[in-house]
Amino acid sequence: MPVPRPLPLSAALATVFAAAIALPAHGQSLIELYDAARGFDATYQGARAQYDANLARAAQAKAGILPAVGLSANATATHQELSTDTLSLNRGIPTQAAGINATQPLYRPANWAVWEQSKRQLGIAEDTLKIAEQDLVVRVSQAYFDVLSSQDSLALVRAQKIGVAEQLASAKRNFEVGTSTITDTREAQARYDLVLAQEIAAENDLQVKKIVLDQLVGRTGTQPIPLAAPVALPPVQPADINAWVTQADDIHPAIDQARLGLEVAKLEVEKAQAGHKPTLDAQLGYNVTNNPNGSTTSTTTGKVRVNAASIALVFNMPLFAGFATENRVKETLALEENSRQTLESTRRSVSQATRSAYLGLISGAGQVKALEAAEASSQSALDANRLGYQVGVRINIDVLNSQAQLFQTKRDLAVARYNVLVGNLKLRQANGTLSADDLQAINDTLAIGGRASVQSEASPTQPSAATQSPVPVPPASLPRPGTSAVPVVPPVVTPPFNPQPPAMPVPPPPPVIEQLPQR
Repeated sequence: MPVPRPLPLSAALATVFAAAIALPAHGQSLIELYDAARGFDATYQGARAQYDANLARAAQAKAGILPAVGLSANATATHQELSTDTLSLNRGIPTQAAGINATQPLYRPANWAVWEQSKRQLGIAEDTLKIAEQDLVVRVSQAYFDVLSSQDSLALVRAQKIGVAEQLASAKRNFEVGTSTITDTREAQARYDLVLAQEIAAENDLQVKKIVLDQLVGRTGTQPIPLAAPVALPPVQPADINAWVTQADDIHPAIDQARLGLEVAKLEVEKAQAGHKPTLDAQLGYNVTNNPNGSTTSTTTGKVRVNAASIALVFNMPLFAGFATENRVKETLALEENSRQTLESTRRSVSQATRSAYLGLISGAGQVKALEAAEASSQSALDANRLGYQVGVRINIDVLNSQAQLFQTKRDLAVARYNVLVGNLKLRQANGTLSADDLQAINDTLAIGGRASVQSEASPTQPSAATQSPVPVPPASLPRPGTSAVPVVPPVVTPPFNPQPPAMPVPPPPPVIEQLPQR
């Protein structure tokens, strides 16, 4: 009796594809979800609030070089007892006073150093916000493709479950007709149970990844749009690692922060050294004093009003402060050296991170090409094992192993492609050139606006284009173009097993016992 022929892998995938065709096409692009996260993410919003605070703090430093104007007013009541040889007074003297005074620093080196520091600190605040924006771009992209990767894993596990179920049914039928052993059924059943466990884990992982993306963008039920087919990964430009490192040294926000931090430390030294220098201020004032019942300096009881305008130059020269200024200068010089070493360390870290990101991206692109070839080879191996199982030269476990290898290769291929897309952004983040505009190149690889895709929407019921080889491989069980059909291999004739019945053993004769003579 001929062995039932299992369905090809394309039929198993078509089964899960049909489940999603009837679903409405909807989804969000990467740029759309990034815009949503920009207005919702708490980490980024906190960075913007900190930036606004830094702006206000930097503006405060300008007060040290601008005039200070104050308006004052007071009212007092004085009880005076005055006794002389000829006069004795006991009276209350009310006094009202008001005035406006202004002070303009003319020479204050410490205040000018603080003003220059505020300019550098404003640049540091801008770099901090830029780092937060780059981090948001990478976090959204990573969460976006994590969801797509989990969807692909779940869809591939379900497709594998269909293939294993068909192999299990085939093994049971073959056992029933006596063309295979119970071992094939047990192996297929074990593999089916394992795939069920993998499906449960994949479903849980998808739910977790969706929760992460939803919380990041402030939406519920997000559906990332999958990659378009054929998958076109953006190239690495420029293709020179030294160019990326050089660019990072010029414009990386972390290096710029360290560079500005060194300038702030130098100005801190100048501010400490200003403790030895004099200060000069200009003061202007206009004050009015009114005594309705006379003043305390006169014995008259008539009304006294004094209008006084003043202008002054105030000079102050520090002479000795208990060695506080000298030690403050030593402290700031040590802090300046610390900032210089921080700058050098930051440059080295950025250079190392840029080189690692570049090499990782190049390695990832190479892995994609290798996995595409491995997928084609795994598909051919599966088809060959199925054909061999049909003609009796392969066993059930060979087919099951080939299926597992093919689906694992598809999962690895999808993950590698997503890693390359995110790796492009991480490389730009590593060298400090990443911006929201760089998302456009990644967004162009998505199936937006009717572009071809393996699936009509982002759905866990079918794998996306990221799991597909760019060149489909014809099944081995079908004739390839330009070749003849695969010949049918006749089954091996096995002679019937008719052993001869065993011969029963004959018991040996009893031993002869001789009698001894009597004495």
